[in-house]
Amino acid sequence: MDIYPENHQEEIEYLSKTIAFINEEVEREGDDLAEKKSDLIAARKDMYENTVHISSDFESLVDMNLYHSQINNQISNCSSNSQRIKKLKKMINSPYFGRFDFTEKGFNEKERIYIGLYNLMDRNSGQVYVYDWRAPISSIFYRYELGEVMYNSPIGICRGEVSLKRQYQIRNSKLKYFFDCNVRITDDILQEVLSHNTSAKMKNIIETIQKEQDIIIRDRDHELLIVQGVAGSGKTSIALHRIAFLLYEGLNSNLQSTNVIIISPNTVFSHYISSVLPELGEENVRQSIFDDLVLDAFKGRFGEDTRDMQLETLIHSRAKKEGDQRRQNIDFKGSRIFKQILDRLVWHYAHRLIIFEDVYYNGTILATRQQLKNRFLHNEIGIPLAKQLKRIEKILLEKVHPLQKNRLKRLEKIVAKSEGHEFEIKSFSRLLAIKQAKAFRERIQRFTNVDYSQLYELLFSNRGLLVRLSQGLELPETIEEIVTTTQQNLRQGQVFYEDYAPLLYLKLKIEGNDMFSEIKHVVIDEAQDYSLLQYEVFKLLYKNAAYTVLGDLQQTMEKTIDRSFYDDISEILNKRKTVKLSLDKGYRSTREINTFTQKLLSEGSKQTYYAIERHGEEPLVLHQETSESMAKAIIGDIAHYTEQGYESIAVICRTQADAEKVYCRLNKSVQITLIKPRGGEVIKGALVIPSYMAKGLEFDVVIVYNVDTENYSSNFDKKLLYIASTRALHRLVIYYKGDKSPLI
Repeated sequence: MDIYPENHQEEIEYLSKTIAFINEEVEREGDDLAEKKSDLIAARKDMYENTVHISSDFESLVDMNLYHSQINNQISNCSSNSQRIKKLKKMINSPYFGRFDFTEKGFNEKERIYIGLYNLMDRNSGQVYVYDWRAPISSIFYRYELGEVMYNSPIGICRGEVSLKRQYQIRNSKLKYFFDCNVRITDDILQEVLSHNTSAKMKNIIETIQKEQDIIIRDRDHELLIVQGVAGSGKTSIALHRIAFLLYEGLNSNLQSTNVIIISPNTVFSHYISSVLPELGEENVRQSIFDDLVLDAFKGRFGEDTRDMQLETLIHSRAKKEGDQRRQNIDFKGSRIFKQILDRLVWHYAHRLIIFEDVYYNGTILATRQQLKNRFLHNEIGIPLAKQLKRIEKILLEKVHPLQKNRLKRLEKIVAKSEGHEFEIKSFSRLLAIKQAKAFRERIQRFTNVDYSQLYELLFSNRGLLVRLSQGLELPETIEEIVTTTQQNLRQGQVFYEDYAPLLYLKLKIEGNDMFSEIKHVVIDEAQDYSLLQYEVFKLLYKNAAYTVLGDLQQTMEKTIDRSFYDDISEILNKRKTVKLSLDKGYRSTREINTFTQKLLSEGSKQTYYAIERHGEEPLVLHQETSESMAKAIIGDIAHYTEQGYESIAVICRTQADAEKVYCRLNKSVQITLIKPRGGEVIKGALVIPSYMAKGLEFDVVIVYNVDTENYSSNFDKKLLYIASTRALHRLVIYYKGDKSPLI
């Protein structure tokens, strides 16, 4: 590797030239924006003076619409200018970070390709100063060594040769250093980036994207992309950069930010990743957590049990009988077997439980029960059950309308012959007809109304129904307890988190789904945290979408799964083109921390894992006699690590209840933030957070609170400890009182 090659001055001059061009563009775009704003003000004034403000006259309305259309176009142009100025100003600090010299096959001219955050081109001369990192040709930088290369250009496969590959460190418009890398994007830049402190928000990784990451980011061939990645492999960053790439390519695929949704594990994580896409020059996309999806769908009908509350219960009762029962309940209600039972329940309801009646109105038969049943069951185009019934109701009501009109005419004739009180009699006759129509509607709604919640309750209250519907299926040994417990809960009006997915599945199967038709791409992060029934729900919610699914089997908490879990996801989502990829290299922690965390994995579940060669201090496992002395030691640690320059220090507790107690102890002596499940946001400094909520986050220093035999002993606890420990970038400290956990 050659540091500061002979052409150092040449690089200085190119950077100066690029910065000068950016400044010229900022000035030009600013002048253009000022002119457009002036035109917009004039157009608004012209519209105000030359159109009427309220009118039903057709010509006046046409004039107003023309003005509105013109003004909207001008507003859009102003917005485009503002966005370009923002991007240009962002580039001034560091316009590019890499370069390669490329000679296309069949041509002699060597091109210098500089890679940066955005495209920078002189529209007059056609010179490209910087290529966007997402441009097709930029993939060469991330994927190839020196020598023969190829990339997928807009006109097909383009081949050529790379004779130089160079990386730069540019800050505040100044070239700090650069070097040539002959093999790949060198670990030197990666090491330099990883040695920094983490931030309160996730940052972009365009300078350090690795080959295997780039393959995932640029994949356009598969409708379902499943990624198994070890802790610290950059799964979420890759997903966000993939979204940015797909939006960049959106001119071809017609994909916009409104067509993408990210399903995040919790709101804390949603806040944490919210800055990446704007950093990359894209609008933020919609984010949601499963809890919010069900709350929106149910309109608050079943209370607000959440996944965080479910996990708290499981952790507290992990060694008790009720804990085992709850886990078995969760496993069953999230399984594909239960999905089959729900499908059979819908069929059973449609074919056996709807009691159609002969329908009469005013002595006239409108339809027999058999005619109605035949119409209902003859459903070749797959209309949802509830919509079919409402169609039948509408048809019957429309048949009633002419009969009702005829009856009113007869009544009015009687009124016309009567003497006096004509108005009262006429009103009475109409009131009578309305009441009769209302009673008729109520009669037919006895078989045209269906409630998914009542159907779910019926499954557990009718003791033999679930058994009959599960013929040929393997039920858990505790099915009687599951049925009894669920029946009791539903009778008391209690719906737990594990019931949300089956209830939503039933609702979507029965009523259909008109929501989210605009969604074309779904990113599901922490894929292992969702049940297979939840994936069935995703399939119904986002019917026409492609998927990027990212997870880590080692970070599964409440259940035991293996790689077949991804096969099940693939089978459920059922896309034409699917690929499963693995990320086996961790970039977050030092080698010493990685060595420690790998020992927390069970022998049978260990996976291939490669850690980047970044060294630091060994993790500390420290004993304290009491909770008070432990709190005092942690206060000292926070002060010590803050003095050393570390900006994010997380005290990770087993549960939210533990986190609140520890916060109360520490808050009196040190500035610290308690992260709560709903609306909590990671900020710089010290914070307290429960283990399961820390998933996906990273901190300079992690202090794990009280890892003793009481708190950490089971396989479930081991997963929580693994998640907590793998959050650390530079320092890991573990405290315990009493007897140390056998897990460490």
